[in-house]
Amino acid sequence: MTRTTILIISALLFAGFNSCQNKTTDSAGEKQTTAAPSHKVENIILLIGDGMGLTQISAGMTVSKEPLAFRKFKHIGLQTTNSASDYITDSGASGTALATGQKTKNGMIGVDSNKNNLTSILEIAEKNGLATGLVSTSSIVHATPAAFIAHNPVRYDYEGIALDFLRTEIDVFIGGGYKSFAEREDGKNLIDSLRKDNYQVMRDLERIKNTTSGKLAGFTAEKHNPKFSEGRGNMLPVATETALNILDNNEKGFFLMIEGSQIDWGGHDNDADYILSELMDFNNAVEKALDFARKNENTLVIVTADHECGGMAITGGSLEEHTIEAAFPTDYHTPVMVPVFAKGSGAEYFQGIYDNTDLFKKMKLLYGFE
Repeated sequence: MTRTTILIISALLFAGFNSCQNKTTDSAGEKQTTAAPSHKVENIILLIGDGMGLTQISAGMTVSKEPLAFRKFKHIGLQTTNSASDYITDSGASGTALATGQKTKNGMIGVDSNKNNLTSILEIAEKNGLATGLVSTSSIVHATPAAFIAHNPVRYDYEGIALDFLRTEIDVFIGGGYKSFAEREDGKNLIDSLRKDNYQVMRDLERIKNTTSGKLAGFTAEKHNPKFSEGRGNMLPVATETALNILDNNEKGFFLMIEGSQIDWGGHDNDADYILSELMDFNNAVEKALDFARKNENTLVIVTADHECGGMAITGGSLEEHTIEAAFPTDYHTPVMVPVFAKGSGAEYFQGIYDNTDLFKKMKLLYGFE
């Protein structure tokens, strides 16, 4: 066989390979070739550790005497986090990027830089007949959960964001924030409105825990839930399991976002103990998601962060004694890339380095949504 013949055959094989692929463009403008999914994902569980970077996870792995859930993931990537307005994002802009696949300015929720409404993956799932849910250890109207359901140019307009919950058909939401629905400056009682819309409105975690069907508005605090170290208990893993039980009633599938909000707050406080207790609690919620995925085919579990907070550095410690020493150069967010862990149906799509807006695109592709 001549060299010319080999070159011709190679070119034909390469062209044939490319014809069987879907070509996409990543956030850096580079052409990527990604095989079309062989089947649709039915359920996506997206867990966001707010402010959680690789250092926070490394610290958790050091102090824990048992292996953390992160070790169970084989498909791992990295995502960039800058916003449309700033190199260092806030949670409103980063949450919006994850939820909608588009950048926005810091301080905005579910709208683009020109204040036009964006459509989130939760809203798309809802329009396609899937069940939807949100769980958070913060107020449910705080930046990250709000980015998946609300449209507001001001992330701190909690009463306005609460109104947006009544403009959707979300099946279950569990978190703090009762005051934004019940004790409002405008005098509206959104609790009555929720009940008229057939929501079971509950404020007791034991009652929430025992709910397995129907629409649920679970309020676990007036505003934000307390720290794990100050008595929040197992609210996050319990709420995660409850939401999964309710959403699993939909035969078409579901979308669920779960946020471990206060890893970020420990970073703002430059408090390593605060970070670690919140990370361990978040890890327990990840375990609940993985348990569900093991029992349910066509389920994808994604674990990531919206950004890192505090620039946490491990400056010492002991593997044998399960201790770390930490330092913090800032009490705000940093622009470093944050990890993405994926397991289950379609997990291979989350390897590599990409922008935070690409998570939305990958989820939409795997659901098979237009």
